[in-house]
Amino acid sequence: MGEQRAERADAARNRRAILGAAEELLRCHAPDEVSIERIAAAAGVGKGTVFHRFGSRVGLMRALMEERVHALGEAVAGGPPPLGPGAPPRDRLAAFLDAVVGVAARNGRLITAHDHALATRRHAEGRLTDNPVYLSWHAHVTSLIAEARPDLDADLVAHVLVGSMHNEGVARLLLAGESERVAAGMRAMAESLLR
Repeated sequence: MGEQRAERADAARNRRAILGAAEELLRCHAPDEVSIERIAAAAGVGKGTVFHRFGSRVGLMRALMEERVHALGEAVAGGPPPLGPGAPPRDRLAAFLDAVVGVAARNGRLITAHDHALATRRHAEGRLTDNPVYLSWHAHVTSLIAEARPDLDADLVAHVLVGSMHNEGVARLLLAGESERVAAGMRAMAESLLR
């Protein structure tokens, strides 16, 4: 029993070290320069440990992104309006899009690294639309659109809105510090759709 606890504590330490190393390397280097080998060396673990914990570079970037968006998920589920329940769907959608742009602006290099990992993967795993963060954001936006405008194809419109955060032009604007411009454009698009 004690050995199992020690293994779990060691695994948790390794996970934190790997995610911390990836985050630090992404802060200082272009996404294509942040390899599994480099992350493993910075974390003080073997390359096999990284693959065992995360499966792939896509899985590692996805796990790091999930940690970054955890607070947003909690605010959407039970925080105060307008982001949380209790506000009209139009207001909730505008607040959510603002929050997503904020997350994307603060994590531009991570999103770029995730998208780079997807684009350079060797196997068919890891499509953007399989990403749990993307799926939860898409489901939330779909439900808000469907509630406000039942006549729209909420599923499709949600893909357009959420997927736009992975557009190269939008990513460039966010990396250039133009998050207010992106947020205003997203809000305007959503408001025009929900009129």
